[in-house]
Amino acid sequence: MAIEHAILVSLLEKPGSGYELARRFERSIGYFWTASHQQIYRVLKRMEGDGWVDVRDVPQQGRPDKKEYSVAAPGRAALTGWLREPVEPESLRHDLAVKIRGAAFDDPAALVREVERHRRTHADRLAHYLAGEERDFTGPDAPGTAGGPPDPGRELQHVVLRGGIAYERMTLAWLDDVLATLHRLGAPR
Repeated sequence: MAIEHAILVSLLEKPGSGYELARRFERSIGYFWTASHQQIYRVLKRMEGDGWVDVRDVPQQGRPDKKEYSVAAPGRAALTGWLREPVEPESLRHDLAVKIRGAAFDDPAALVREVERHRRTHADRLAHYLAGEERDFTGPDAPGTAGGPPDPGRELQHVVLRGGIAYERMTLAWLDDVLATLHRLGAPR
């Protein structure tokens, strides 16, 4: 996937400025596809030149006008074409897994701190995902919880978030197993 596709999806969900897009990447899309602010602005400029996005100046009180981007017909066509192309299943490249295997040739207990650091990161990410799910989908104040016809955009956003939650839970269970193994191997013999 190219960053252009992630930007098009985000803009179809809601038009916005480059800054707003960068915030969305930090808040949601970024957990599945990362991009820096500079990358987003650079790609938006190229997409504007290619006719994929439309730009309008939005006046602001006490601040410079902002540029609001929305998807133009050629951008929608490009996204539709990409959505219909097959995608290869992702191969897992996992540096920590290689380090864990390599620990057999060193002191396995020396890796405990690194695995614990990864565990904290994944636990924090899981907590963030769960809070977002409560805020946006399942909590009493979540938008659209009053019923009504299904909203495909919300449903698909939620299923992607549930995938992230499942992945983090699986990763935490695996890291707990790794830690137990490292502790067992590091015990005096």
